[in-house]
Amino acid sequence: MTLFSLARKNIARNLTQYFLYIASMVFSIIIYFTFVTLKYSGTIAEKTASSQKLDSLMSGAAVILIFFVAVFIAYSNSFFMKKRKKEVALYALLGVRNRQIGFMLFFENLLLGLVSLVVGIILGFLCSKGFMTILIYLMGYDVIAPFTFSGSAALNTAIVFLLIFLVTSFQGYRLIYQFKLIDLFHASKKGEAAPKSSMIVAILGVLLIIMGYWLAMQDLFTSKVWGKLGFLMTALIILATVIVGTFLLFHSVTGFVLAMIKKNEKWLWKGLHLMTISQLLYRIRGNARTLTVIAVLSATTVTAGGAVYGLYYNTNDQVMTADPNTFMYQQTDANGEQQVSAVLPDTKYDEYIEARSVTFNTKELNAASVFDSSDKRIYTVISEKTYNKLAAVQDKELLHVNADNAVILDIGYDKRFSPKYKDKTITTENGTAITFQSFKTQTVLNAGTAGIAVVVSNDQFIAFQKEGEALKYRVIGVDKASTDLSEEIAKQIPEEALFSSAPRDLQTSMESVGSLLFIGSFLGLVFLAATGSIIYFKVLTEAEEDKSQYNMLHKMGVSAKEMRKSIASQVFIIFFVPLAAGLFHSAVALKAFSGILMMDLAKPVLIWMIAYTVIYGLYYLLTVASYNRIITQNNKTEG
Repeated sequence: MTLFSLARKNIARNLTQYFLYIASMVFSIIIYFTFVTLKYSGTIAEKTASSQKLDSLMSGAAVILIFFVAVFIAYSNSFFMKKRKKEVALYALLGVRNRQIGFMLFFENLLLGLVSLVVGIILGFLCSKGFMTILIYLMGYDVIAPFTFSGSAALNTAIVFLLIFLVTSFQGYRLIYQFKLIDLFHASKKGEAAPKSSMIVAILGVLLIIMGYWLAMQDLFTSKVWGKLGFLMTALIILATVIVGTFLLFHSVTGFVLAMIKKNEKWLWKGLHLMTISQLLYRIRGNARTLTVIAVLSATTVTAGGAVYGLYYNTNDQVMTADPNTFMYQQTDANGEQQVSAVLPDTKYDEYIEARSVTFNTKELNAASVFDSSDKRIYTVISEKTYNKLAAVQDKELLHVNADNAVILDIGYDKRFSPKYKDKTITTENGTAITFQSFKTQTVLNAGTAGIAVVVSNDQFIAFQKEGEALKYRVIGVDKASTDLSEEIAKQIPEEALFSSAPRDLQTSMESVGSLLFIGSFLGLVFLAATGSIIYFKVLTEAEEDKSQYNMLHKMGVSAKEMRKSIASQVFIIFFVPLAAGLFHSAVALKAFSGILMMDLAKPVLIWMIAYTVIYGLYYLLTVASYNRIITQNNKTEG
């Protein structure tokens, strides 16, 4: 029997144990192959205006995926090697040379990789149409995606993953020479060292997390700490304090909590609580490093995915705020107006309005927090009558402006660094003064065409006829307008007309944010699959070690129901304590992001967290079922 055939039989015999590992690798290959295929896709390049940017995003995502998958495969291999050290020791005892055992393990790992690679590329091709359809939909296009097989993508994927599999196969080969025979026989009894709890370490862990949270919640634009340390240094400090604090949390804090629970003797001696808590005390501390990795991965996945989904979720609202009119442009000549009218469908409204572009002395608006500290600013001035006419057709609240007063429409207003408009007075170059009675964070004119607008009383607007430059705008409202209609209108007017289109701006935003959401979602799924797999391997390795204990309980008459309850409790803590820590970390990070992005991310982030938790929960159910199966089969075998 050759080493290769022996490796093949070993894989077939242990296929159930390798299944989740293979599934995670296959999923990673599918996603990588999809990213590379989309990069070479002619359909995407033809339809998107930002195809070059998308190529860069896909390439960047592929690099991140390669790095993560390499770490995941190496990590998984270490679990499998620990599990099979006794088997390797038997080969050595029977006289098989280390070099031959090493080659056998090398062939096994390489064969697993080759099978995963072939299956991944085939499934990637079959799924490519679905993935491309999802991407096109997220980017706001209505296009039927074709089945595409890219030879370049397949070659790229094969080369990258074969290199990863070769490196990890050599890892298994080298491991044979690092252990003595006696070490291999007792490997299953050796777990990660379980450090003792320390009150000082526990307090330090909590303080580090609080410090990281406090720094993250400081305002990026106004915080003195961020200003002194700099963005990069502060971000690194936040990462370091939260990661180290999380490690110490699992190292000592959870140990103290479990120790306090253990003091409740009435509860402790009920059922298998004593065994459950005793095992958890060891497992939580002994697995502190693994649990920290899970918590950090969960936090990274939820934070990145939640932020991108929040942007996508708010895209339409952001565009509608900036472009309340479907189309708007500055009038040029009568011939152009007729050509535009000829291509327009039925409209909700089609208004011609007058405005003035006026330069104001705005020194009084300047403050230390204002980004634009210039003494002169150009505003588009419209009358109260014009505002209310547009507000009525846009279903906005009407406005009343007092004489010599004004209301400024600043959609980018932020109290941290925007001017304090109320009761401030600005003057024109001819000395005409207006005082802001209030400000609004909405507008009735498209910001891309008119910029920041100022509403004055009707009488005051007449007085402004001698100020600045006269402007005439055409504002149009159309139901279900398309980007094709935008292009038709744009062809009829000159470039200096400052044409702004809500459908076009929405399409541009959907392209960039939709592609980010696609990449973030699928990378997040890979991270989630790997995260769930790591815990799965870890818990099932411990299940093999616990077989004798549960068999002893079985012989003592403990019911299968009690044992299942104990197993479910232990696995629940191992799964959901790092998840809870990760969700807390991501909630704080996303709260900070919401301040930077100036938008409410609560609802989309909650949706993202629920989706992540549900999928993560499926891994918990699978792990509990596999754990119970191992214990039940052992009890039947041992009697």
